[in-house]
Amino acid sequence: MVRFGIIGFGLHAVKRLMPGFGLSKKCRVTALSRRNLDQAKHSASEHNIPLAFDSVEELCQSPEVDAVFVTTPNSFHLADVLAAVDAGKPVLCEKPLAMNAAQCRQMVEAARRKNVLFGVAQVFRFNESVRRMCEHVAGGDIGRLVFARSEFSFFADEAHPRKWLYDGAVAGGGPIFDVGVHCIDTLRFILQDEVVRVSASGASDQRSGDVESAAALTLEFSRGALGTVLVSFRAEYRTPLELVGETGVLLADDALNVEHPIEIQLRRGDEVVSRQTLSNRSVYAQQVDAFADAIEGKSQFPIPGEEGLQNQEILDAALRSIKSGKAEAVPGVHRAGRV
Repeated sequence: MVRFGIIGFGLHAVKRLMPGFGLSKKCRVTALSRRNLDQAKHSASEHNIPLAFDSVEELCQSPEVDAVFVTTPNSFHLADVLAAVDAGKPVLCEKPLAMNAAQCRQMVEAARRKNVLFGVAQVFRFNESVRRMCEHVAGGDIGRLVFARSEFSFFADEAHPRKWLYDGAVAGGGPIFDVGVHCIDTLRFILQDEVVRVSASGASDQRSGDVESAAALTLEFSRGALGTVLVSFRAEYRTPLELVGETGVLLADDALNVEHPIEIQLRRGDEVVSRQTLSNRSVYAQQVDAFADAIEGKSQFPIPGEEGLQNQEILDAALRSIKSGKAEAVPGVHRAGRV
């Protein structure tokens, strides 16, 4: 049983991670940290977690912690990941991996030097809906890909618990960073292809501070497919995904949702060739169990830190494009067997 310590035990840990650990067959949470010790102790008591810390370094060095899960706001990821790496603890970090690609590269290189397992929590790669769409595409069920569309919206008003979402110094970006990274990673995974150029435009308003409140991205993939990513903090929760090929279309109205069953349709012309209803309920458990397997040497974790770095290169290019008004090139990341 792999014992995890969670750094930054906030909304995401309560809403998603702890239910996931509850379904896990290979992991449990033995420690957490928050910046305020009284709050850390309260959270630990509430969730029956043995150890509470207000020091990231103390959590990472605890002999009761085998692996670290970083869930702090984005600007803290670099320091928190490096603390885990320095302690020699395998570390799984939430998306986006950092504030920019330079920070991501620093994490990846530090983990390599210390020979520490380092992964990024792009959890939707474990979604049954996403995996099934990937299988359809790989199997040629819709022919050569022409277009791919992923959207992610939710309301982030003044009452939203993550107050830092509109602070560029903490978040790095608006919905491009927060949920656009999910859309980008999902399209990269399904297409098994890399983005070479990005064009982006963003919208802001009085509530969005120094980040965008909505954005539209066009992704140019190396094998010719075009992807669109639409993200917003100003629309109801929705995560549609549509893949258009030369001989068919795959679509799911809410493909990334983890709370209710998802229907995938395969269409040719006006005909629905097949319908599949799948559940994504166990993805957070699958994610930590896969990381535990990698720690124990049973398999490789499928989303290493280099994947987070490649996503960040795309995010950085999108922000550059908003400023320049031009398509921006995306540098490729060298990793095992791929560039």
